This record gives sequence, structure tokens and C-alpha cells, in this order.
Amino acid sequence: MSSHGNSLFLRESGQRLGRVGWLQRLQESLQQRALRTRLRLQTMTREHVLRFLGRNAFILLTVSAVVIGVSLAFALRPYQLTYRQIKYFSFPGELLMRMLQMLVLPLIVSSLVTGMASLDNKATGRMGMRAAVYYMVTTIIAVFIGILMVTIIHPGKGSKEGLHREGRIETIPTADAFMDLIRNMFPPNLVEACFKQFKTQYSTRVVTRTIVRTENGSELGASMPPPFSVDNGTSLLENVTRALGTLQEVLSFEETVPVPGSANGINALGLVVFSVAFGLVIGGMKHKGRVLRDFFDSLNEAIMRLVGIIIWYAPVGILFLIAGKILEMEDMAVLGGQLGMYTLTVIVGLLLHAGGVLPLIYFLITHRNPFPFIGGMLQALITAMGTSSSSATLPITFRCLEEGLGVDRRITRFVLPVGATVNMDGTALYEALAAIFIAQVNNYELNLGQITTISITATAASVGAAGIPQAGLVTMVIVLTSVGLPTEDITLIIAVDWFLDRLRTMTNVLGDSIGAAVIEHLSQRELELQEAELTLPSLGKPYKSLMAQEKGASRGRGGNESAM
Repeated sequence: MSSHGNSLFLRESGQRLGRVGWLQRLQESLQQRALRTRLRLQTMTREHVLRFLGRNAFILLTVSAVVIGVSLAFALRPYQLTYRQIKYFSFPGELLMRMLQMLVLPLIVSSLVTGMASLDNKATGRMGMRAAVYYMVTTIIAVFIGILMVTIIHPGKGSKEGLHREGRIETIPTADAFMDLIRNMFPPNLVEACFKQFKTQYSTRVVTRTIVRTENGSELGASMPPPFSVDNGTSLLENVTRALGTLQEVLSFEETVPVPGSANGINALGLVVFSVAFGLVIGGMKHKGRVLRDFFDSLNEAIMRLVGIIIWYAPVGILFLIAGKILEMEDMAVLGGQLGMYTLTVIVGLLLHAGGVLPLIYFLITHRNPFPFIGGMLQALITAMGTSSSSATLPITFRCLEEGLGVDRRITRFVLPVGATVNMDGTALYEALAAIFIAQVNNYELNLGQITTISITATAASVGAAGIPQAGLVTMVIVLTSVGLPTEDITLIIAVDWFLDRLRTMTNVLGDSIGAAVIEHLSQRELELQEAELTLPSLGKPYKSLMAQEKGASRGRGGNESAM
């Protein structure tokens, strides 16, 4: 017993010493960091400050643009500008949106084709599987956080009579919405896919139906003849009498039928599917596909250089975009009450996902501090807040990841265009939360099965949400229809959607960026193997092994010369 007690005592004291040692190491590291910061501040010169400002000029200008834009908007609100004046005021911001959208189409196609062509099929399959798992896991976690937040905070407590309605929502059957998603994956005309996407429209047609009524008042279908007797004993007179006793009535009614239609906007999903398939085919062609591969590689490089020019205009555009949106708000009082609590719930959910879950995933997989990485993405995140479009932010996201953070181009060219199209963590969280909020304001109790249906539908609908402003409102209809909630109640949340749309776009962009870093870390072996398999066209030998042989030979020659 005494030896057992001694071992327990030694184990507890060891654990206590371990805890003390860990705390002591943490304290020492913090002290060393503080000392280094103090020394850096003491030795800082004018050149250091100028170098820092030059290195972070984009980020500082963009952050300043947001602050100035918000201040300017609130300074101009008392003047009550007309809608025309606000549109004129927002014109520089509109120019930025148009510039970025101009680059989205060639950027998606060129980056995906070059990314797919530069990887072999096996590596592409593994990376695609990792990307799919990452997208699915983060989206499911986002939906769970949204449901948890709206259940805990319960922002819809009360009635919906006092809530402000705004806009009009078009009801779309769930089946048609999902079929449109699949149809858009395979556009029949690639040129049309650059500016249009398929969308089911509805028309009414008049249907006539003939009802046959018998003497006793019962109805027969138009396809069934009147009940003539075929017995041998029935006379012709009886048959005629029975036929005259039946009445035919023609009824007409309207039926809503789906017809093919289209909506303006890039069919990003169809272009992504085509570009991935086209890039894989070019990669499989080896040397025969080199000309096409070089063409798309040069196109991608040219687009990124254009981004480098446009990026200097981005702070000006963001300033006027944000200021214009604040000026468009008719009444700031709508942010109070239930809608204010709803806004707060969405913000808390997005902060928990973007500031907690995504950095934790990054840290657990890469074992690196996630916050310097997020700091490097700051300009893309602020651009996402200004433009409210993950697709329009794509050029800036490429630049931040490739040039600022050094993420492998083979990864970014594959992960970012796909992620901007199908990975919508913020949208999934928002849709699940908004659906349950609408149920709460209608005093509608949701059971576990209905909440599960909302989570599954929100996950699937977020994939179909195009990377354009306020696309989540359209897919919200699918989520509400799945559990029988009134779709017209989406108008209750439109008043604050312009603001929340910017926050969830930031979450979407951050999720795509962290996904690129995570997939690069997990695919390190495949990338190194592929680098080792790079061959010189004339010799057909592995490039790295050839370089190693040359280094060895030169080393040997150097040794012989020294010996002589």
C-alpha cells in the first residue's frame, strides 16, 4: 500500500511540476518576445518605418478606406440624399465591381486549366478528395454553429407584426432549384455560359377536361365511355335510353408548368466543371498539350498583372461602395428589436466560425499560428466586405495567397476557383440560422427531424449559391420550402441582409483561403514527387536527379583540383 501511495504522490507531483514547467516556459517566451519588441522599437529608424509602410501599403490604404467610407456616410446621412444622388456618389465603387468582374471569367478558366494540367490524375484525385472533405466538414460545422446560436439566443422571440418588410421574394419549388443546379453544371453553350445561367421559368396553360355524369350523379373520366350494356338480353332501345341519360361537362382550369429560361450572370459552376475536365485532358496529353498549357499559363500570368494594376484603385472603390450602401439605408431604426437581435446572432455565429473554427482547423493540421496567415489575407477580406462577392474578390485572393503568403500556385489555381463557387460556409450558417429565426417569429416549433432537414438543405443549397451579392436570399427559399415555412417572410430580414451579406462573404473567402493552405500542407508529398518527376524534354531524365548528378560531379572535380 505504501509503495502504491508513494507512486500516486510522485505522479501527482510530477504532473504539478509539468504544469508549472509549462507555465514557466510560456512566461519566458512572452518575456523574450516583449524584450525583442522593445529592442526593435529602440533601434527603429526612419528607414524601418518607410520599409514597413511600403510593405503594408495595400492593407493600410484598404483599412483606411473602410474607416473613411463609414465616417463619410454617417456625415452625409443628415442631408437625406436622393436615390439618384446616392447612385452618382457610388459610381467609383461601381467601377471597381465592374473591373473585378471583368477579370473573374478569364481568371477562373485559366487558373483551373493550368492547375489541372500541371498535376497528374492521381495527385488531382487526392487533392480533389481532400478539398471535398474540407468543404463538407467546414460547411456542416458552420450549419451546426448557426443552429446552435439561434437556439441559444432565440432572437425571434415575440411576434412578426412589428417587423419591417422589404422587397419581394419569388417562390421556387425545391426540385426545380436542384435540377437547375445540375443543369448549370453542363452548359450547352460555353459562350452563353459566360454571361447567362439556366433558370426555370413558369408559365400557365389552360387544360380542358371532359367530365361524364351519369343519371345517379356519379362522375366518369373522359377516357371512359358511358356504361353501355353488352348483355345479349338488352335491347337497342334500352341502350339508347341509357346513353341519353348521361351528361357531358367540359371543365377548364389553369396549370403552372416549368419552361426553360435564363438569368443574367456568369454560369461559374458550368465553367468550373468544363475547365477542370479540359485541364485534366490537357495534362493527360503530355507533350502534345504543351502549347495549350503554355497559352493558359500565359493568360493567367497576364490576368494577375492586370490585378496588380487594379489593386491600387481598390481602396477608392471600397470607400464609395461602403459609404453608398450606408446612405441607401432608409431607416437605421430597423436594426433595433428582434431584427437587431437577429443581426447580433448572425455576427456572433460568423465570428465563432471565422475566428475560432477555421483558425483551429488550420492550427491542428499545419501546426502553425493561424493569425499571421489571416493578417496576410486582410486585403482580400476587406475587399470581400466592400464588394459583397466572393467571385469578384477572387483576383485579390489569388494575389494575397500566391505573392503575400507563398502558397503553391498549383494548389491555389485548383482550390480557389472551385471554393469560390461551391464552398460557402458563411452562407450555409446564415441560411440555417435565418430559417429557424423565421420559424421563431411565426411561433412555429421545429422538431428534431425538421431541424435536421434544415441543416441538410442549407448545406446543399449553399453549394448552389452563386458567388454574387445576396445570392443567399434566393437559395433561402429552398430551405424554407423544405420544412413548410412561409417564403414571403424572407422580406422580414432583407432590411439587414446587405450588411450581413458582406460579413458572410468575408467568412466564405477566409474559408477558401485556409482551405488552400490546409490542402497544400496535406498534399506536400504529391507536390514534391511531381517536382522530382519534371523531365527535360531532350534527355528524358528526371530534372532533380540530373541536377544532383551535376552537383556531385562538380564536387568531385573540385576535390581533385584541391588534391592536385
